[in-house]
Formats: sequence, C-alpha cells, structure tokens
Amino acid sequence: MINMATFHNSLRDAPIVPVLTVEKVAHAAPLAAALKAGGLGTVEVTLRTPVALEVIGEMKRAEPEMIVGAGTICSEGDVDAALKAGSDFLVSPGTSPELIKALAYHDGVILPGVSTASEAMARFDEGYGVQKFFPAEAAGGANFLKSLSGPLPHIDFMPTGGVKPHNANDYLSLPNVIAAGGTWIASPADMDAGKWDEITKRAAEAAALGT
Repeated sequence: MINMATFHNSLRDAPIVPVLTVEKVAHAAPLAAALKAGGLGTVEVTLRTPVALEVIGEMKRAEPEMIVGAGTICSEGDVDAALKAGSDFLVSPGTSPELIKALAYHDGVILPGVSTASEAMARFDEGYGVQKFFPAEAAGGANFLKSLSGPLPHIDFMPTGGVKPHNANDYLSLPNVIAAGGTWIASPADMDAGKWDEITKRAAEAAALGT
C-alpha cells in the first residue's frame, strides 16, 4: 500500500479517480494504458466482478507507475484479498463495526465510506482523516460537503456517486475535497467495444477538471 503523501501527490494534477467495473481480465492492460495516456494515474477498481482482483494485478503489471486501489471493500475477506492482489489503497462504501476492526490492522491509504457528519467524526477519531463521501449526490452533494467544511475543516473527502463532468468542479472547488470518483470515464460497454481512444479522450477531459 502507498502512504497518504504519495496519494495526495498523485491527485495534485488530476483529481479525478476513475471508478471502474471491469468484467474481463483482457481489458485490464488496454484500460490502464488508455487511462494513463489521458493523464489519469490513480484508479479504483470495484470488487463487483469475479475478476476484479486479477484485474488489479494486471493493471499494475501493465502500468507499474499507476496507483490502483480496490473499491467496494465490505468485509475482512475483501481487505485481505485486495491487499494480496497488490492494491495500493482501499475504499469502502460504508463502515460496519467488523470492517473497521479489519481495517485497523493495516497501514496505508484507506478511505472509509461515510454519508453523515456523525460518521465522519467517528471515522476521524479512528484515524481516518480522508474519507469517501458516498453516495455523494444522493447524500446531499457539494452543498453538504461545503456545510461540513466549517465545523469539520480537519476532515477531507473523496466524493463518489453521481459525480459527472457537469458537477465535478462543484466538488473539486471545495477546500475539504481532495479528489472525486467518477464512473463515466470507462464503462464495461466501452471496454467490450474496444473504445480505448474514446476512454483516453474522456480521461484527458477528466484530468483537466479542477485545474
């Protein structure tokens, strides 16, 4: 796993993190190349498909400098499997008591999912100064995070869920947002159709957001 300083540096010039659902291992290498060519070097692979763990390893082999995290971490088993697969960071949609216990054994970048002020405060007390705000739009959007920046300026967020090109800068302009996760950059349908040039184009457009 990487440390938080490395994670922050990776997002400095391109604060959009593609959130990827990859259904075929064969897509991993060309997908990594397409995203890297577009200027996005930090990605999250969701554990929503049977091949997700293998995809993480293949993306790392294809683009060794790419920072590849595992998303949809929901259990101790997910934590162990993602780390064995070589994940650079971990992201969860929420935080059950059992998951928090499992995460506590690991150093590195872990973004636990929160959607309320109380959850954010609890996770900070447990040592998580950067958190995933999910589902961002459904949970109050940029206005909600802006409201939190006053009483909780010490907590940073990566909003994910409903973030699109038309509203990404609403989030990225906030002082408590270090990055935003987006699913629009590479869909399974795009991968099946081999639209790697289109994915590179979207990645380049995403990389320019927030700058």
